[in-house]
Amino acid sequence: MSRVAKKPITIPEKTEVKVDGITVTVKGPLGELSRAFKPGIEVKSENGAVTVTLKRPEDYVVWGTTASHIKNMLEGVTKGFTKKLVVEGIGFKSDVKGSDLHLSLGFSHPVKVSIPTGLTVTADKNIITVSGSSNEAVGQFASKVRALKKPEPYKGKGIRYDDEVIRRKQGKKAA
Repeated sequence: MSRVAKKPITIPEKTEVKVDGITVTVKGPLGELSRAFKPGIEVKSENGAVTVTLKRPEDYVVWGTTASHIKNMLEGVTKGFTKKLVVEGIGFKSDVKGSDLHLSLGFSHPVKVSIPTGLTVTADKNIITVSGSSNEAVGQFASKVRALKKPEPYKGKGIRYDDEVIRRKQGKKAA
């Protein structure tokens, strides 16, 4: 049984939760998020807290996941989520122009990635900051950008997360 879902989730100030059947909508200072959950999970919002209860025993697998999603939604509309990416390499550049992220990654052509709505992307020198209210959208976009040029183990060139540690290899030795 899930320990996460047994506890009620407190609703922060300036935030409102609306439950309509299987759809949960959370409004806060940073925006609005909505998500539909399995019909076997019952979500109630009352007395400044959200409770997640189990209707059918076979749906216990997603009980804790549902509670975690609701916690992330509440945190997203109040604080927001951010991920930082570091672009490392000689001649590697990043720049935001309008709703596109322009990257120069050592290819014969520049790489252009469109920024999804609801996300804020800034590029300062060699650091790209992705922020938004949806944890999934922020993580998905950061992962998509990182996949364009993964860091290599010899010199560490490429795009990596700010807190990621790249295990370096020694390389060839001169005889």
